[in-house]
Amino acid sequence: MSVSEQPGGAPERVQYPEFLLRLPGGGPQARGRLLAEKGTNGSQKFVVLAGAPARPEVVPSFPGRMQSSHRLRESLIAEGLITESTTWPGWLETVRDIECNSPSAAAEILVGRSANGWVEWKTADGHPLADFLSNAWWGPNRAWLVRGSNVSGVDLVQRMWLPAQQVSVPAGRLRQGVEPGMAKDRLRAMVEEDYDAAATYNQKRELVEELHAFVSRMRPGDVVCTISAGRLHVGEITGSVEQIASDDGRSNLRRPVEWQAAGYPYEELPEELQQKLSVQHDVVDLTVVKPLLEGLGLSDAELAIEAEATADADASAEIAAITERRRELELPEPGQELADELLVHDVAWLREVRDLLWDERQLVLYGPPGTGKTYLALKLAEFLGSGPEQVKLVQFHPSYSYEDFFEGFRPREDPETREVAFRLTAGPLRELADLASREGNRHIPHFLIIDELNRANLAKVFGELYFLLEYRNKSVRLTYSGDDFALPPNLFVIGTMNTADRSIALVDAAMRRRFAFVELSPRAEPTNGLLRRWLADRKLGAEPADLLDALNARIDDPDFRIGPSYLMKKGVYRDGGLERTWRTKVLPLLEEHHYGDGIDVRARYGLEALRKQLESGA
Repeated sequence: MSVSEQPGGAPERVQYPEFLLRLPGGGPQARGRLLAEKGTNGSQKFVVLAGAPARPEVVPSFPGRMQSSHRLRESLIAEGLITESTTWPGWLETVRDIECNSPSAAAEILVGRSANGWVEWKTADGHPLADFLSNAWWGPNRAWLVRGSNVSGVDLVQRMWLPAQQVSVPAGRLRQGVEPGMAKDRLRAMVEEDYDAAATYNQKRELVEELHAFVSRMRPGDVVCTISAGRLHVGEITGSVEQIASDDGRSNLRRPVEWQAAGYPYEELPEELQQKLSVQHDVVDLTVVKPLLEGLGLSDAELAIEAEATADADASAEIAAITERRRELELPEPGQELADELLVHDVAWLREVRDLLWDERQLVLYGPPGTGKTYLALKLAEFLGSGPEQVKLVQFHPSYSYEDFFEGFRPREDPETREVAFRLTAGPLRELADLASREGNRHIPHFLIIDELNRANLAKVFGELYFLLEYRNKSVRLTYSGDDFALPPNLFVIGTMNTADRSIALVDAAMRRRFAFVELSPRAEPTNGLLRRWLADRKLGAEPADLLDALNARIDDPDFRIGPSYLMKKGVYRDGGLERTWRTKVLPLLEEHHYGDGIDVRARYGLEALRKQLESGA
């Protein structure tokens, strides 16, 4: 039986059960007990009982990532307190009770790897140690970002957190009496009164959320990280929150943390992790990227070794999650088969388009009408995304808006009450982004095809998303939902633009900076010879291709030259089909182009004039 103190000073006797730790590979079980008194790092101490088995070796990452536990293990072995076991041949064994600063340290000296002792020590009936804490937040362990590099102009990370092995939030105006596990309503009432004139309504609302997360939702065993001097520091929360009357008011609420020995360069972090770290709050729930945090600094080989060294089902699941998040995003390389299907003259051209998409993630196919921009965009996206399920197409028009494209309030009928009300509704980009960011989908490319990109008011449609197109490793606060949103790394955008509608030079400069542009024009391959290859593939005569080349030679403005797709349809090759298509599809485009010029379009561009030219060889 242990003795602990309540906030008011009265002692309370706490009875903890015996906890067990199964060693890797179906090995023997170690036994231990949780103590009420705290270690030097602020966590409750834990005793490994005599006769506990220990692994004879450690994983390669252990000495670097968990230096204090590694040093403790080495000193215990050197002093003969952990020695070769006579009970379990091939294992080590503790020769007497060993008191550790935390349950995690106790687990780590036995298993020789990073371990979450609050989860891995369990009772005989399978309940983890964390369930026995009075302020336990039920559910799996979480991950958190707490900012401390600029608290009232001071970098607390370097000045206090790392040296003192802790993390804190200011709360300088908050009265004494904050307790672990406090309900949000009590915290809200305290903040409303204590910060009455010192903060705005929104500031107080955010402060309540951050304080509740720090005081009541965090628990020992959670991952915590912070950014300082261009590096990300990662650690494990090892104890409950304490309220301290700090002299400078910068660190009134504190939690003990076991920080890893070294930080990770911010610029080398996975893009998905950078997106979440860019959210502008002082306390941020990062559980969605917890596997990425836990995998930092570990190679695939080291992860495989740790997986072999893990017997606990929860720990094995964590390693499996890390491995899953590391699955590489790839765009398959186009080959001759795709080139033949699309009748592209050169595989290298397709590979260049693929490389541009990989580098920029946004690309525009532009050119005159009929050059196959939309068809090529769809086929290429289906190939690169491994199927049509990962491809969504939208078409812009002059009245298209942000609310249509991303999210906005629209009238919706409640299926139960049949009442109609305005509800926040996701648009095609939000829907595709949510699909692409689901677990299991993050390594699969997803494509949004925007047809007729330049027909909409792009600044109005994209809104704050303009920023995300250029800075994919950042997030922004959304206008309607208020969510922090980032474009998933596996979301690619292909736009098409008809230069006969609007010149590329008139497109918003900000948009041109964010996209790579690829021309599809009758004056250059792969469009120039497309009709000729299509006719040859179907064993049709070459006259339509000759006529199209002669027509485009007579059109001075390259933006108004006619693409081959008008003549790549079955109806063109029925009786009278070519003449009908020329009269109803091709000539109206040229009449619009020459409107008011006084040019006889039929005499200049009609089939009769072009055939005479071809017969004369001119």
